[in-house]
Amino acid sequence: MMKNIFLFTIPMLFLFSAEAQLSGDFKSIPFGIHATIQSNVLKEQRELNIYLPDEYEKNDTVKYNVIYLLDGGADEDFFHIASLVRYENQPWIDLFPGSIVVGIKNVNRRRDFTFYVDNLDFLKKLGWDSSYFPEYGGSEKFIKFIKEELKPAINQKFRTSGNNTLIGESLGGLLASEIALTQPDMFSNYIIVSPSLWWGNEKLLSLHKFSPSHPVQIFIGVPQRNENEMMYAEAVELHALLLKQKPEDCKVFFEYFPKEKHATILHPAVYKAFRELYKK
Repeated sequence: MMKNIFLFTIPMLFLFSAEAQLSGDFKSIPFGIHATIQSNVLKEQRELNIYLPDEYEKNDTVKYNVIYLLDGGADEDFFHIASLVRYENQPWIDLFPGSIVVGIKNVNRRRDFTFYVDNLDFLKKLGWDSSYFPEYGGSEKFIKFIKEELKPAINQKFRTSGNNTLIGESLGGLLASEIALTQPDMFSNYIIVSPSLWWGNEKLLSLHKFSPSHPVQIFIGVPQRNENEMMYAEAVELHALLLKQKPEDCKVFFEYFPKEKHATILHPAVYKAFRELYKK
């Protein structure tokens, strides 16, 4: 009797499975725009990933803030940061202004995010070989590309408000720190996460003064200090330098994330930064 019941149930399982099969045309869900820009400064074509707010319409008159994301490739940080912007902007949450996200895909981040140094001897004390940086020192050109080519192109193509944010982590955090200290008026907000300020024997911390001509906000986020005491100490020093030098109308935030590592801090740090920089 049990054998007969078992044989009877098998066809029923196959019947149920057949009825539950997926159907449809399996179209991709659109999320963002892929674009390219030919840079005369960098002498190369650069790829961009761009997110537009749901309410963005070509014939609308509303202007939007722009968030520029270093490491902004589709296989880098674009999707999870743009999704965070969209999440915060949903009507039932409404904690973040509708914003355009411009992700800059990398070609050679070690070249583009580092400033020029005479030699790479400082890498030895960090346990790295100079071959780790076959190309370096291109930040001056990359900053010029952002300032003179990318931002004007975005402003021409889209309705932008003039309020711009830059997000950079690790070597991207080094570049964001360099811009904040050398050309702070390029952006309204800086989100600097676990910055690689060790580059060039911490030269960036000693050669520049923070002196913007308009209100600027800077958020610095660092992971657990026992992972890399040096990077933690350098970020603390950057924070102290900015606090000491900042004009009264500028704000500087520092957040420690003891449960995060260098590899995991970006998303929670940016989430926290958004809440601090865009308080309603």
